[in-house]
Amino acid sequence: MRFSNVFGLFAMALAAGLSGGGFATAAHATAVDGGLGLQDAVTPVMHDIISFHNMLLVIITSIVILVAVLLAIVILRFNSRANPTPSKTTHNTLLEVAWTVLPVMILVVIAIPSFRLLYKEVVVPEADMTVKAVGYQWYWGYEYPDNGDIELISNMVEDDDLEPGQPRLFTADEALVVPVDTTVRVIVTAADVIHAFAVPQFGVKIDAVPGRLNETWFRAEKTGMYYGQCSELCGTRHAFMPINVKVVTQEEFEAWTEQQLADAGADGKVKLAQAVDVR
Repeated sequence: MRFSNVFGLFAMALAAGLSGGGFATAAHATAVDGGLGLQDAVTPVMHDIISFHNMLLVIITSIVILVAVLLAIVILRFNSRANPTPSKTTHNTLLEVAWTVLPVMILVVIAIPSFRLLYKEVVVPEADMTVKAVGYQWYWGYEYPDNGDIELISNMVEDDDLEPGQPRLFTADEALVVPVDTTVRVIVTAADVIHAFAVPQFGVKIDAVPGRLNETWFRAEKTGMYYGQCSELCGTRHAFMPINVKVVTQEEFEAWTEQQLADAGADGKVKLAQAVDVR
């Protein structure tokens, strides 16, 4: 096999990868059986995460193909039968410089968008509203300090109580309700052990640590129900801590807020449902 032919095949594969035709995987609105790829993005951060993932996939695939081609060349051209007289080459300055400089350049290409994305995830912009998510064994509590101190307790809906179309293990009896196109700061903590607040379509995942306040943010671009789960092993019912975020219009959110405050009574606080004692 001639080296020029091998290099040509590698160039064709690389071109296919750069075009996105061979390596892109389909996104999904929610987790699906046998699905490949990431869930559909509905926030600016998740859009950037998917773009960064696709760029890395091209780079990594190209490196794997290059290494495979080089191994094939070594196996086919430099075995004892094809090359009975072994080469006595000890070094090649140009090659040594190339295999040092090229990886550095690749790392720089990866690092620049990586740091930009990390900064965008960590630095919370000026928020339009703030909510608080508290992890418990094994349910979530939500608070709205900017909206009359509304408080919700959210438990997983058991299989026997699911309605048609509700996903098993992902449906909660209460959702975190937020308006669309609104920058939401989420303050996250825990009351007992370490949990993690994670919503894949938002690109959000942050630890909930007892005695510590962490914060993250999102800005949902579409209305709808979005699902997440506790993503830190927290005990026997860790897998039964779904997170539901319901994104509604501003008018619907205002009406929902007024209804919760009206239901709260004189103290202005709402506690919907009760924590299920499973200990």
